[in-house]
Amino acid sequence: MINRLASYWKWGLTILMGVVLFLYWGFAYPHALSYQEQYQLFLWTGDYFLERLSVAGGLADWLGEFLVQFYYYPTAGAVILAVLFVVMQQLAAYLLSSRWYLLSFLLPLFMWWLMGDVNVLLSFPIAVVLALVMAAVAGKIGFVGRVRSLEILREIVLIPIMYWLIGPAVWLYVIIRVIQIGWRHMWTAGWLVAVQLMVYAWLLPQWPFQMVMTGLTYYRVPMQYPHLHGYEKDVYELIWQDYQIRQEEWDAVIQRAGEYVVRTPFWCNCVNLALSQKRLLADRMFDFYQSGDDALIMPRVRDLTSNLPSAEAFFRLGLVNSAQRYMFDIQESILNGKKSGRCTKRIIECMLVNGHYKPALKHIDLLKKSFAYRSWAVDMERIVTADAKTRERQINAHPRLGRLRQLRFKKDFLYSHPEKDKILGMLFMNNHDNKMALDYFIGELLLRGNVQAVMQYMSWAEQYGGYRQMPIGYQDAVLCIQKQGDLPGSMYGNYVRRMMQR
Repeated sequence: MINRLASYWKWGLTILMGVVLFLYWGFAYPHALSYQEQYQLFLWTGDYFLERLSVAGGLADWLGEFLVQFYYYPTAGAVILAVLFVVMQQLAAYLLSSRWYLLSFLLPLFMWWLMGDVNVLLSFPIAVVLALVMAAVAGKIGFVGRVRSLEILREIVLIPIMYWLIGPAVWLYVIIRVIQIGWRHMWTAGWLVAVQLMVYAWLLPQWPFQMVMTGLTYYRVPMQYPHLHGYEKDVYELIWQDYQIRQEEWDAVIQRAGEYVVRTPFWCNCVNLALSQKRLLADRMFDFYQSGDDALIMPRVRDLTSNLPSAEAFFRLGLVNSAQRYMFDIQESILNGKKSGRCTKRIIECMLVNGHYKPALKHIDLLKKSFAYRSWAVDMERIVTADAKTRERQINAHPRLGRLRQLRFKKDFLYSHPEKDKILGMLFMNNHDNKMALDYFIGELLLRGNVQAVMQYMSWAEQYGGYRQMPIGYQDAVLCIQKQGDLPGSMYGNYVRRMMQR
């Protein structure tokens, strides 16, 4: 009876951990799952598998990418993580004696905390699980007495294979085996070091020695390691914003912006984009924190995240070439050399709007070999490969691509970020139905404090804006300008004073 109650108690704790993990990732942090999925593009091909297997830790990396592709649906991702961590805990419990059952939760809890760093890849916990599996199997199949030489031979063969398949997480296997067998098994630690040195010298000399010893596939940023300060609130807030923009949940972004502010251009770009999509930018822009003349569209930053809201704004404005350029830059800034399903899809859309069908087909062919993007890619391929008349008719009738063809510039020109106010004005003059371009144009003038231009072009807002009355935000700005900033309670006046104090 006591043993049965103990068993129920243990399984109860394990199930509780699994449920908490599922709720945590599925409902509190689905944006973190989306963030991981958008920076890889898993392909269901043999070549892709062999490419991953060509470096140490490749199997763990391939398995990690295989599972992360299902993060496209956050609920599925939450189930995957919950199951993986329960398996990790159960393996740890198996390797410990029953009286140390509670200690088996330390490893998954530590891994959970470590994954608060968004650059920790799923390949790391998978490699840990595989190391635990091998330790459990090796402990079950032991050799004693006169056949101990077989045990030594097994370790000599197994450790190099494990290192190549799962990377330096094989150290966990070695440590467990030393604990299981005793100090006479310490020679395996020296053998593992020798294996890593030989791999570096013969097979991976192009990689830094530090990465060969500590893992090529566990962390997204080469030559760096996880930050040991858990979940940074501001970082995850920006990731949440980007996730909501990807899902086009504009109301959620605006509501959250009134509750929590991250004083960065990225935050401002997200909030202003959401306001523009609800036609609230003219009314409420200065109700929220504005970082300066980069608050609507940021200049290019060479990393994998910063320019996402700017690229989304370009795309919706009709500046298709700039959106494509930003998306290419974002994809090439993924430091572990992987592709992005999200970026590739947007690049294809830009190419289709511009009528660049042959290069678009090359990217479509990639997405056809993926899981989450396959059906969309098949639909696009059907349009692109149709006869010319049908293709043009279908693209022009497409609710997104067809409208962008109407809004975009028909002639090429060089984009200059310092002159983006002029470009936005030209974009609106190119098509007076482009209300977003009008809102961004006036907004950019206000952010720059270009008083003369604001007063000159405010008539555009009256004539073409489609407003029943002048937006409150514009009224406030005009009054503030007319009174030379002497307007207590003016939101625009507060912004101008803050800029002047810099």
